Amino acid sequence: MEPRWLEHYELGVPKDFTDTDGTLNSMFSDTVAKYPDSRSVIFYGREFTFAEMGDMTARMTATLRGLGVEKDDRVALILANLPHYIAAHFGVLGAGATVVPNNPLYTDKELEFQLKDSGAKVVITLDLLLPRLLRIWDNTDLEHCIVCKVNDFLPGLKKYLYPIKAKLEGHKRKVPADDRFSLFTDCIAKADPAEGTPAEVSSSDLAMLLYTGGTTGRSKGAMLTHSNLYSNARQVSSWLVDLQTGKEVILAAVPFFHSYGLTTCMHFSVVCASPVVLIPKFDVTMVMQEIQKHKATIFPGVPTMYTAINVHPKVSKFDLSSIRACLSGAAPLPVEVQKTFEELTGGRLVEGFGLSEASPVTHANPVYGNRKIGMVGLPIPGTDCAIVDPHSRKELGVGEVGEIAIKGPQVMQGYWNMPEETAGQLQEGWLFTGDMGQVDDEGYFAIVDRLKDMIISGGYNIYPREVEEVLYEHPSVLECGVIGMPDEYRGEAVKAYVVLKDGFEATEDQLIEHCREGLAKFKVPAKIIFAEDLPKSLIGKILRKEIRKMDEVGAVKPVEKE
Repeated sequence: MEPRWLEHYELGVPKDFTDTDGTLNSMFSDTVAKYPDSRSVIFYGREFTFAEMGDMTARMTATLRGLGVEKDDRVALILANLPHYIAAHFGVLGAGATVVPNNPLYTDKELEFQLKDSGAKVVITLDLLLPRLLRIWDNTDLEHCIVCKVNDFLPGLKKYLYPIKAKLEGHKRKVPADDRFSLFTDCIAKADPAEGTPAEVSSSDLAMLLYTGGTTGRSKGAMLTHSNLYSNARQVSSWLVDLQTGKEVILAAVPFFHSYGLTTCMHFSVVCASPVVLIPKFDVTMVMQEIQKHKATIFPGVPTMYTAINVHPKVSKFDLSSIRACLSGAAPLPVEVQKTFEELTGGRLVEGFGLSEASPVTHANPVYGNRKIGMVGLPIPGTDCAIVDPHSRKELGVGEVGEIAIKGPQVMQGYWNMPEETAGQLQEGWLFTGDMGQVDDEGYFAIVDRLKDMIISGGYNIYPREVEEVLYEHPSVLECGVIGMPDEYRGEAVKAYVVLKDGFEATEDQLIEHCREGLAKFKVPAKIIFAEDLPKSLIGKILRKEIRKMDEVGAVKPVEKE
């Protein structure tokens, strides 16, 4: 029997998805061969063609081979969204090795664990991160480091002014003078691209160890094959029915080391042979400037990015009308954020869903068709999905809340060196996500919350997302995060941290009364704390785990109310 959601696909979205046997190497090489003179990367005004990126990538592959990197070796990347990242990513894959992306903001302890756990022998990183790397070097298997500088590819005067700016800001960027270290620019200048022919790899070969952020416990390396990542890039591109090959402009404000930015920005740009505008660090003014200057058409992002644009005091001075489609992920998309952004740009902003273990995209609302506000939409082509009891894993019916289980070509092969954890989450091809959700009678899915974030109050299950959605409906609320707090009578009670919009006011009593109008009595926050800011991941996802930690020690800085 055909899944119920297929009949709600937009015209042009394939119901049968079979394009799963490709590799990332062939995907990149094919685009370089077919569109050599088309723009590939835009970085602070400097543009690279696909031929230029292909040449740089081949040189990086040749460099890595010269360092002894062989098939199935692991190479770590600790970089922001820079031209280096794309050349390094496809260069590692070209050598037949496995990419290990790392978050530049990780602590020494987190970074050491991932480098050691992966067994990476080479790391490609920024010069400003060298002090951190040197502190943990001896506790890892690293043999060599390729050092990148932000100003390597800056255009004109920016290239020469950047080091001065960095020095004034106190950044130390001295590269150790020993044979363990080499400069990225020296590597690509000396390497012979003829020696960088991509290795023969199969679709089942491991392409990436993508470590989960650790927001739900110890970080785990999701093993993603070429087929997993290749398939997901094709699945995402098939969802946009008016995709114009060679004519899109993708804004990459989501970092490439995150699975979301990797697939929806970097890999997507290769699939549609269109340039990606690199944003090394999210800055709302820069984002609006780049959209206006380069006429960006596609802007994958997270809710906090769209919120920042919506509330920017000078947003009306920028022409954002080129934006046509935006897929929001990584966190719940508040309804008011969606409506306001669409009014400002005229584009479509739809919510989707995914997770690192699925490369990551699994669901999305139709861009132009029947989308459902507050839901993450339909399983994308080639993806099966079910709502199951989190204990028995028996499939539940329409409207019942249970754990989301996913099956498809984008689902990982397991966790690196963690057979027990793999067995607990992967069974007969099904990935049990730990996310609680429900499905309606048309096959649209909604995320209720993380199973581990659930608050149990007086025997009732309360999902923080539901409370947060109601708080976001208040015109004064910019951001919020809901957690459970100990309660002698009920076990737990709801506690909310709220950041107000600039120039707006609200009292605790007013917000509690607002919640009473939209929530059952047992779900209404017992306490609301006004904060200056909330802890977020580098891509802007509000981290409830960190709020809970900071709440325990009183480290969330409250706003003093008069």
